[in-house]
Amino acid sequence: MTAAVCVDVGSTYTKAARIDLASGELTGRAEVPTTSATDVLAGLDAAVAAVGGSADQLYVCSSAGGGLRLAVVGYESLVTAEAGHRVGLSAGAQVVHVAAGPLTGAAVASLRAARPDVILLVGGTDGGDSSVLLHNAGRLATSRLRVPVVVAGNASARSDAADLLTGRGIAVTVTANVLPKIGVLDPGPARAAIRAVFLTHVIGGKKLSRGRRFASLVRAATPDAVLAGVELLADLTGAGVLVVDVGGATTDVYSALLPDAEAENGPQRDVAGTLWRSRTVEGDLGVAVGAGGTVAAATVEKLALSTIENGPSAERDRDLAAAAATIALRRHARGHSPGPGRPRTGGRDLRDVRLVVGSGGVLRHGGGGYVLNAVLGDTAGGWAAPATARVVIDERYVLAAAGLLASDHPQAASALLNTL
Repeated sequence: MTAAVCVDVGSTYTKAARIDLASGELTGRAEVPTTSATDVLAGLDAAVAAVGGSADQLYVCSSAGGGLRLAVVGYESLVTAEAGHRVGLSAGAQVVHVAAGPLTGAAVASLRAARPDVILLVGGTDGGDSSVLLHNAGRLATSRLRVPVVVAGNASARSDAADLLTGRGIAVTVTANVLPKIGVLDPGPARAAIRAVFLTHVIGGKKLSRGRRFASLVRAATPDAVLAGVELLADLTGAGVLVVDVGGATTDVYSALLPDAEAENGPQRDVAGTLWRSRTVEGDLGVAVGAGGTVAAATVEKLALSTIENGPSAERDRDLAAAAATIALRRHARGHSPGPGRPRTGGRDLRDVRLVVGSGGVLRHGGGGYVLNAVLGDTAGGWAAPATARVVIDERYVLAAAGLLASDHPQAASALLNTL
C-alpha cells in the first residue's frame, strides 16, 4: 500500500484522513455526519470516498453507540479494583461501574443496572488469596448478566474462575493478572484482551450496521487508538505529554509521563501500581448532550457560569469547553475517591509535562487557545499545572490516525505526529 485511510466513526461525526505511508503526509481529510440512525457504513463510505480512499486501505476505530462500557469487579477498592479501573480506562473503555469485595445480590443488581458491555474480573495478587475471585466468578455465573468477562486476576485461581463462567455459557477471556504483586501494575495483557472482546462481541452488538462488514473493519475503540497515538508522541518527544479532548458528550484526558524510579519503588509507591500512560473519561462533561453535566460540575467546582448561561451560542460553546476541560484536568490530576471519606487514588503529577495538546470540535474551530489558557491558568483546582509546556491544537485530528497506524506503519505514524 502507498496510502492508508484512517477513519474514526464517532457518535456525531465520522472523520477520515488519508495518509501517504512513505512520507506520513496527510493528503486528504473529510468529516461527515455519522449515519447511526440507519447504517454507519453509509457515513463511513462517504467519508472514505471524499478523501479518495478504497476499501482495502482502511484503518477504522469507533466510539459510535456509546463506545465500550466496562464494569470492574475486584477484590479490594484501594488495590485490585483500583488497578482494574486504571487498566480499563487505558483500554479505551468508559468505566461505568466498579465493585469491590464479595458480590452480594444487591451488588449484582447495581452491576446489572450499569449496563456494561464487558466485565473485567480481577482480584488477588498471583499466589495470594483466591476466595473473593472465585466467589465473584460464581456470583456472575448465576446472575442474569450475559456479557463477556475478561478474567485478569490471581494466576492460581483464574482458570477455575473461568470454568465457573463458561459452564454457564458466558464468553470468557483469560489473561495475565493486572496486579501480579503489590505495587506492580501490568496493563498490557488485559488491555489487549478487552480490545479483542470489544471487537468480537461489542461492535456487532451495538446494531450500528447490518451485516458483518463494519465489525470486520473496526480495529479499536477510538480512545484506545488515541492513547496509542499519545504514547507514540511521548516516545518521540521524550517528554511528558498531556492531551485534553472535549466532545459533545464526554471529555477525555490523556497523560503520558516519564517514569520515576522513586515513585515506582520508593516508600511512597502506589499499592495499586503506577500507570505512566493514562486516560480518564468524564462522562458528565461535554458541550452538547453533556452541557447540563458541565454546568452542574462547574457549580460544584465554583467556576463562573454567567457566559455559559447567557452568552451567544459561539461564546457559550467556548466557555462550556473551557469549563469541561478545566474540571476534567482537575479530576485527572487529583485522582478520585472510591467512596465517601475514602482517600483519593490515581492522581497525576503533571508539573513536568512539556507538551499540551487540545482536541475536539470547539478547540479545532477557533476556541483552542481560549480553552487551554483557561486550563493552564487554573490556580484554584487543587492541582499543579505544567509550568513550561508548549501548547498545540490537533487541528487536523491526527492523534487517532497515528494510533491506528502505530503498529503496522510506525514510521508513517511518527511522521504524522511530527506535524503537531
